[in-house]
Amino acid sequence: MTLLTPLGALLALAALLPLTAALTSGRRVAAVRRTLGLSRPARRPGIARLAAATAGIALLGLAAAQPVLTRQSRERVRSDVQALFVFDTSRSMAASTTATSPTRLDRAIAAAVRLRTAIPDVEAGVATLTDRVLPDLFPVADVGGFDGVARRTVAIESPPPRDENVRATTYTPLADIPSDNYFGQAAKERIVVLLTDGESNPVDPGEIARALSAKRGYRLMTLRFWQSRESVYSSNGKPEAGYRPDPSGRTILDGLAAATGGRAFEEGNVGAASSYLQRLVGHGPAVVARGTTTSRLPLAPYAAALALLLVLATLLPLQSGRRVGVRSPA
Repeated sequence: MTLLTPLGALLALAALLPLTAALTSGRRVAAVRRTLGLSRPARRPGIARLAAATAGIALLGLAAAQPVLTRQSRERVRSDVQALFVFDTSRSMAASTTATSPTRLDRAIAAAVRLRTAIPDVEAGVATLTDRVLPDLFPVADVGGFDGVARRTVAIESPPPRDENVRATTYTPLADIPSDNYFGQAAKERIVVLLTDGESNPVDPGEIARALSAKRGYRLMTLRFWQSRESVYSSNGKPEAGYRPDPSGRTILDGLAAATGGRAFEEGNVGAASSYLQRLVGHGPAVVARGTTTSRLPLAPYAAALALLLVLATLLPLQSGRRVGVRSPA
């Protein structure tokens, strides 16, 4: 167990305050009782309440120190297969139903995270696509690292396309993936997952099929995020006049999938896409991954909750105890 903010534990010293006050008052009460000749009570009233208050303050100090249980482990991963998730980050992927609704790219990232969890023992990477494919993360075994890159790094036109056109997306650069060494040499099966809205410039499926040939170990699956009533909204919340949804993307992706021997899915079929991805991965030998995976369990919420219960216990009314009588003179 480690403490993220050790100085916060100093708050636990405040637990000494009720103890000190109780001891001081106890001595004074005992002295008065002896002077008046009162008998000692059968039980000390409020002792349970004092203990609860002291423990509650101590637990608050522990919560302030932010204790965390840390566990490191070495994962076993497949050595024969890798996956590359390619995100279309062109301007059209910023389209959404309303100005505050999740964009196509937001939904694509969420779907990719879900698909990644379906193949936890496979190394997976992240790349972006506009008029070129650029790497964000080469295939790694760390699922959390993949999720972090997908959620925090992938953004609209980041980096921007080289050419400023009304429609910048083209799938032709997918053919460059083999020569750009996105996959490790040990991987015999190389799965490319394209997440896009299908709004692309004209493309030659044959060229991509030759590059991503199944004989060379490549498999392509696509997942389209598109709705007819979506618009690209500017910073003032108004739709951009220059954008119109293009329904032909489904036909383009179907043709691309057919040419490469893969499958094309719509965003409403993420479950089916996940099952298909698992079938592509199949089963194979696993080896111990390089490096370690660290998992952390924060304990502060539990300590704070228990402290709250103890504080509430101190607010409960005391039960009336036995009256203390005056000692009769001998």
